[in-house]
Amino acid sequence: MLIDVKVPALSESITDGTLLNWHKKPGEFVRRDENLVDLETDKVVLEIVAPKEGVLQEINKGDGELVASEEIIATINDEGKPGQHAEEQAVIAEKITTTEKIPEILLSPAAKKLVAENNIDPARVSGTGRDNRVTKADIIHYLETRGGGKKHEKTADDTIDKNVTVDSVKAPIMNIPTGARPEKRVPMSRLRARVAERLKDAQNTAAILTTFNEVNMQPVMTLREKYKDQFEKQHGTRLGFMSFFAKAVTEALKQFPVINASIDGQDIVYHGYFDIGIAIGSPRGLVVPILRDVDQLSFADIEKGIRDFGQRAQDGKLLLDELTGGTFSITNGGTFGSMLSTPILNPPQSAILGMHNIQQRAVVEQGEIVARPMMYLALSYDHRIVDGSDAVLFLVAIKNTLEDPARLLLEI
Repeated sequence: MLIDVKVPALSESITDGTLLNWHKKPGEFVRRDENLVDLETDKVVLEIVAPKEGVLQEINKGDGELVASEEIIATINDEGKPGQHAEEQAVIAEKITTTEKIPEILLSPAAKKLVAENNIDPARVSGTGRDNRVTKADIIHYLETRGGGKKHEKTADDTIDKNVTVDSVKAPIMNIPTGARPEKRVPMSRLRARVAERLKDAQNTAAILTTFNEVNMQPVMTLREKYKDQFEKQHGTRLGFMSFFAKAVTEALKQFPVINASIDGQDIVYHGYFDIGIAIGSPRGLVVPILRDVDQLSFADIEKGIRDFGQRAQDGKLLLDELTGGTFSITNGGTFGSMLSTPILNPPQSAILGMHNIQQRAVVEQGEIVARPMMYLALSYDHRIVDGSDAVLFLVAIKNTLEDPARLLLEI
């Protein structure tokens, strides 16, 4: 029987996608839920998996072709049997399939690789990712604490453990002979083209202003240093700065609801929930996954959520609904060493907070000049609905909360 392979149903904001590269060829055996081809959309790269086990009979759409939602792109003959060539390709999959129930365990691609390399039974590893997905960090933690095995070398993914919310994505180094003037033309990815379009629209539409302040990070750093080991032991994730900022932003948004609002035509929509976008760098460009209902999340929930987003952004595994919506955004240029910047709005949101590098600077306290770890904060906002006084006071509220973290407990 021939089974159709279809493009998944896309969201209303996405009309089509581009097939990047097929991982299987016609005539090859495929397993149920095995990734057949990657689909690039304006927001994220999706995996199109085999709906059933069998032989890939025909591919209707090749690499680089545009496809629409629910379009048929291939067929599978479910009566086909695996051949020798297919068996060789399935060696890695067989390594991680140590019990009959293992296929039900959700593993990120990076976790699958570590499981295969270290011959681990994934059923023994507790998943901390979305839907209990076992992440790379979970495997590393298992190896270093209970499973034995070699220590894992630090990779780019591990920077998420330090709560780096905008990961460094560097262009490849070119060895250019002296006197040479080479050029290379590369088409924009759909994601970068879409980001460029949205940011330009924001500049053309919104009346963007930026207000600045600075915050003494010593109280947060002292609190973090005191409890970070106990926090990690109890919650299984590191205590970083981003959870403090997310919480401080949420409390400030409660005081100034217009900054949590958006414009829809001639109306102002006030949101009674707090969905915070966290800007994250990925190999494909900047993405802003959304932490939903931050007011209802604990510090540990926030840290785990950001860590999971960062890992899956590197693997290209973020979901469409995780990149949709949001009432406010936070971006951290300080991870690159930025001292000061003017972040641009993420439409239709009305404001965005920019964090920057922490540096020891001379400040005056009670008439004395002292050195303190200071960070500049920048709030860009849409002056069409946000008055300057509200923007300034909102930023002051964040500053006051971070310089006296007990306010987070007392909600004042």
